[in-house]
Amino acid sequence: MMSILKVALKEFFGMFIDDGALALAALLLIAIVGVLVKFAHVDALLAAALLLFGCLLILAESVGRAARQKFQRK
Repeated sequence: MMSILKVALKEFFGMFIDDGALALAALLLIAIVGVLVKFAHVDALLAAALLLFGCLLILAESVGRAARQKFQRK
């Protein structure tokens, strides 16, 4: 039973830590938008749009990088 729990926890945390560049880019985006909202008084709707499109761009770049790596191995 403990081994199943260990595997489940490892897989759960692996989802978030598997691609370090993806996680770092997402954290940087969140920090930048947070600073813009707090100190530059950026509108909440604009901040939400920045987060949405920023995350989509980060995700697209990560998928593209993974695809390039997969095809280079063959």
